[in-house]
Amino acid sequence: MPSFQDIIADPDPLDWWSAHRGASPVVGTAIHNGHHLRSDLEDLIALDSDERLREEDPFTEFFIRDLPNRIIFHRSRFEVDINRDRNGAIYFKPEQAWGLTVWKERLPDEAIASALRVHEAYYDMLETHLRGLERQYGAFVLLDVHSYNHRRDGANAPEMAIEVAPQINLGTSSMDRRRWAPVVEAFTEQLRAFQFRGLHMDVRENIAFHGRGEQTRFVHERFPRSGCAIAVEFKKVFMDEWTGEPDIEALEAMRKMVRLSLPVLEETLRALP
Repeated sequence: MPSFQDIIADPDPLDWWSAHRGASPVVGTAIHNGHHLRSDLEDLIALDSDERLREEDPFTEFFIRDLPNRIIFHRSRFEVDINRDRNGAIYFKPEQAWGLTVWKERLPDEAIASALRVHEAYYDMLETHLRGLERQYGAFVLLDVHSYNHRRDGANAPEMAIEVAPQINLGTSSMDRRRWAPVVEAFTEQLRAFQFRGLHMDVRENIAFHGRGEQTRFVHERFPRSGCAIAVEFKKVFMDEWTGEPDIEALEAMRKMVRLSLPVLEETLRALP
C-alpha cells in the first residue's frame, strides 16, 4: 500500500504542466489536479487553500499514472481554468465558481493577460501532442479525468442522491456518439466489470455531467474523425471532500481500474473501420 507521499504529485511551483509521451494511442489528462497559484495572485485571492482544494480535483493525476501518454496541469483552476473557453477561464463572478467570491478586488490587466497566455499555450501544446498520436496511430482516445463533490451541503450533510451521482460519470455529449460508440461502450463495460470492496462500479453516461468542457469540445472540433475524448468524472468517494483526507485503498483501486482499461481501448481503436 503506498503512503500519502507516494500519491501526491509535487511539481515545481513554477511549472505549468507535465506531458509524457509513450507508445499508445490513449492519453489521460488531469487538468484540474493542480493547486499552485502564481505568487502575484496570492494576496489577491479571497479563498484559502482548503477552499480552493475542495473545488479542485486532487489525486486525479494518480489515477492516470500508468498510462504511457498523460498530461497533468499544475496550476489551480482558480488561476486559470483550462476546461473553460477563453472568455470563462478566469472566475470573475461568483456564479462562475459555485457561488464563491474568488478575488478580493478586480484583477490587474496584466494578471488576466498572463493567465490567458497559459490557456492559449496549453491548447497549442495539446494540439501538437494529439497530432503526433494521430499521425502514428490514425485515431486516439483522450480520457479527460476529473472528480466531483457529492456532499456540497456540508461535512455532515447527506450525500447527493444516487440517482444523480454515479460513482463514475462519462460525459460524451460533444462527440459524434455514433462514430465512437464501440469505444465508449467497451470502456463503459470494462469499468462496470471492475469490483471494489465487493461491488461493481456504478458507471453511467451524461448523468451528473455531460462532457461539455472546453477540452473535449476542442478535441472533437479539431479531430472530428480521429479523436475520441471522454470526460471521466469520479465521484469523490476516494477522499473526504471537506478535509482532503484520501482513502488510499480506493485511490489504488481507481488507478488499477484505469490501467486495466488501456488494452481494451487500444484494441477497440484498432478494430474501428
